Order: sequence, then C-alpha cells, then structure tokens
Amino acid sequence: MSRVYADQVDVQVEPSFCDEESDADESRFVFKYTINVHNHSEQNMQLLARHWKITQSSGEVHEVRGKGVVGQQPMIAPGQAFSYTSRAIIDGPVGVMEGSFTCVDTASQRPFEVAISAFRLAVPNQVH
Repeated sequence: MSRVYADQVDVQVEPSFCDEESDADESRFVFKYTINVHNHSEQNMQLLARHWKITQSSGEVHEVRGKGVVGQQPMIAPGQAFSYTSRAIIDGPVGVMEGSFTCVDTASQRPFEVAISAFRLAVPNQVH
C-alpha cells in the first residue's frame, strides 16, 4: 500500500500587500497570501491543522496554530490541489512567514507534516 509523504505535497505561496487596508501611521501593514497545496501522491490526504511563525518588522515573533485553514479541513485527492487566500497583519513594512501543515494519509490514517518555506511579506519597493 502506498502512502502520502510530505515530499509528495507541494505548497506554493503568493503574497501581496493590501495598501487600502494598511495604515503606516498606525504600524498596521496588511498582506494577503494565497496558498496552493498540491497532492502529487496516489492517495487521498486531508489537511487537518496549520502552524504559522510570523516574524514582524520589529523582530517580534507570533505563532499561530489552529485546525484546518479558512474554516476547512479539506480533502485533497491524488493529483488535485486546494487553494485558499488568507491575511496577515504585521507591525512594519517587511516581515517573514513560515510554517507547516499537519496532514493525514486517509488510507493509513498516518499523520505527516508538510513544511512551508519562509516567504517574505513586503510593501512594494522596500529595500530590506
């Protein structure tokens, strides 16, 4: 029986700055990010939980843990993908997010972690 392994799941991230929701005077910088999770295995998988580590411009680190993503714990069939968009609010014009998803191979019920590489949240034309 085959299994879903973390290296068979591809996570792509597309961040973007939300100028209309941000306020530099209030140290409020809002970013949208779209996540695409693609299951390259031969088994169904389910995304059960998320863990984010958000490094603020100030250097402060916030960790966020929760069930699923955007109120869902999606099943992702072999060769299929699941996409969603969410937001992060940071205290300055540049920050970094990284994290992981806890998933389960639905055939074996074995959990596995999928790492999400660090990605930059930056107001356009920022040098740092």
